[in-house]
Amino acid sequence: MTGPAKEGAPDQLRADLQHVFAALEADWPKLSGARLFVTGGTGFIGRWLLEALVDADRRLGLGVEAAVLTRDPAAFAAKAPHLAGHPGFRFVVGDVLALAPGEERFTHLIHAATDASAELNERDPLRMFDTVVEGTRRALAFAAASGARRVLFLSSGAVYGPQPWELSHVPEDWTGGPDCRVARNAYAEGKRAAEMLCAIASKQFGLEVATARIFAVLGPLLSLDAHFAAGNFIRDAMAGEPVRVQGAGTAVRSYLYAADLTVWLWSVLLRAAPGATYNVGSEEAVSIAELARRTADALGRAGHEVLGRPDSGWNPGRYVPSCAKIGQELGLARTVDLDEAIRRTASSHGWKS
Repeated sequence: MTGPAKEGAPDQLRADLQHVFAALEADWPKLSGARLFVTGGTGFIGRWLLEALVDADRRLGLGVEAAVLTRDPAAFAAKAPHLAGHPGFRFVVGDVLALAPGEERFTHLIHAATDASAELNERDPLRMFDTVVEGTRRALAFAAASGARRVLFLSSGAVYGPQPWELSHVPEDWTGGPDCRVARNAYAEGKRAAEMLCAIASKQFGLEVATARIFAVLGPLLSLDAHFAAGNFIRDAMAGEPVRVQGAGTAVRSYLYAADLTVWLWSVLLRAAPGATYNVGSEEAVSIAELARRTADALGRAGHEVLGRPDSGWNPGRYVPSCAKIGQELGLARTVDLDEAIRRTASSHGWKS
């Protein structure tokens, strides 16, 4: 049975936040009295970071404050009033492309602002590139001016470019890259340039930047109508329709559950060595065709279809990280497998088993 989507998915989100809190219980006190500046805090990943921070503040009385840059505070307040109304949060109207240093002091900066829209990357690659690169340059300058020495930069696994099929899991020290002659690689090349800006800011301004290269994710608060196959498959299954793969379904992906993602990102900010870079994703590889089948099975829907049309996606190949480094250095591991991630994501949108 399905039901209407429920923003916030209170039961599932509450359980996930309990997991996040427990996993980070020893780290949260490091934010006691902290003042954070957050870009991209109203997007999917940023929202998860804020949810976890409010939950920890409520439990521990951290007295943490956060200024969150957003283009539309009213729209976010309507969507997440409990976050907008949190006494320690302030939502600042603005765009990262116009962010300028001020006189306020902060202890940490989280730079998560990037429009990962496939449509924007295809239609206006120059704006995509500028948003990533100029936005990062401005965020780093803001951090340096405000005294926020500790910075978390959300990068992407796209920086590696095409992953060879024979390379099952791409490690952080692999030196491949996207083809800079192809305009649709604006997002990927932008992230590469932004990582260079982080390295420069560390050297010249003493910022302690830690970078998370994020791969595909699933979880509550994820839109099922964006350009991500996993969300679209869940949407179709919940509607009682066959799960359809438009292309050949041979592309290979992996999906990290949002609660694990949140634990990993806060751990990188609070515990990673300055200059550290980590893959943040799942090592459980699955073809898109197999993902469709597993989504139908996990949600109790019979049937999936592979239509075999030409694949117009940005990456028709393999996109799977090695997470050995983050496991060895920070002791982190995935706790939610793919089938459970599918079920929990669907449950957060009103699906009943």
